[in-house]
Amino acid sequence: MPRFKYEGRTKAGKKNGVVTAESKREALVKLRGQGVRVLQINEMPETLMTMEISLGGRVKLQDFVIFLRQFSTLLKAGVTVVDSTNILASQTSSKTLKKTLLAVEEDLRGGIPLSQAAAKHKKVFTPMFINMVYAGEAGGNLDGTLERLATYYEKQHRTRQKVRSALTYPAFVGVMAIVVVIFMLVKIVPTFVSMLKNYKASLPAVTRLVLSASGFMQHYWWLVVLILIGVYVLLVVLRKNKTSKFYLDYAMLKFPIFGKLVQKSIIARMTRTLSSLFSSSVPILQALSIVEAIVENEVMTKVLRQARDALEKGQSMTEPMRRHWVFPPLVTQMIAIGEETGALDAMLGKVADFYEAEVEAATDQIKALIEPFMIVVLAAVVGTIIAAIMIPMFEIYNNVQ
Repeated sequence: MPRFKYEGRTKAGKKNGVVTAESKREALVKLRGQGVRVLQINEMPETLMTMEISLGGRVKLQDFVIFLRQFSTLLKAGVTVVDSTNILASQTSSKTLKKTLLAVEEDLRGGIPLSQAAAKHKKVFTPMFINMVYAGEAGGNLDGTLERLATYYEKQHRTRQKVRSALTYPAFVGVMAIVVVIFMLVKIVPTFVSMLKNYKASLPAVTRLVLSASGFMQHYWWLVVLILIGVYVLLVVLRKNKTSKFYLDYAMLKFPIFGKLVQKSIIARMTRTLSSLFSSSVPILQALSIVEAIVENEVMTKVLRQARDALEKGQSMTEPMRRHWVFPPLVTQMIAIGEETGALDAMLGKVADFYEAEVEAATDQIKALIEPFMIVVLAAVVGTIIAAIMIPMFEIYNNVQ
């Protein structure tokens, strides 16, 4: 929570100190309640000792959607933007959102529009939110804009969760398979090593391989951990560079099975975002700039940048999309029809509905196929290790008989 250093006066004389509050306004109210007449007050910069530990300071999507729905309802009921912000700040369970809304309320009381006040808090309010609110303020339809934003974020969250669930399951099973294999190589296999060393005949190739892997894991397990950490760090670094990120995103889109799912989810996100922005009367060039940042894929961002350049030259935005494989014909044809008929937001909404349904169907199908496949893979790996130990053990038993 922010800390404010103040200088003031009380009946007893001068008083200096530090007060903790959600905002400067709340700090002033708190000090007045203590009988302090404030002469000067400033927010203290956060240090490592005073900084609150949080996960990036962002607001949960669920809390943000509730905020948007309630904000829209209050405005429709005739409550002012300032009072609505104050009410929502007192009701929200999110500390980050509460702190932000109190700061926004303070700016609103100072005569700053909501869009400008929100722009100061980019960790909470996205460029899309800021631009749509600005358009809603200009058009006098802020309540409807907030309602559309809530619907947009809900649909985006649902689509993203579907994709994550489809990608998370195989990743989880894969990690569990690695853990089980390492456990067997480090804990189970070594118990049979001394017995197998006394075995006179030559061991099967698979047994020798498993024993070598077991010996390596016992002595160099730390090297495996370092390699895994190194690969993760390398991927993080590569994704921060635009050129390398382009090739990683390209590889992801071309990846068997999952590539199509990722492509459909990005198209659904792009078209839904554009539809919401156009419905709120955000200028088309500005809308495309916002979408470029939202799609989070350099391959598609490059095409969108070319589409924006084409529009600036007075050409159709669909031409660069039509030439690139990442956009299916359905998308370009629907956008072209929308441009010709002047109903681009409606056409993009239909495309988004179609691809959101496609993502849902694809994720269900992948889950149904991947589960038995991963079980077979895990059984094959574990079964190979067990067989590598049991085959020579049976031969030893037969020789003893």
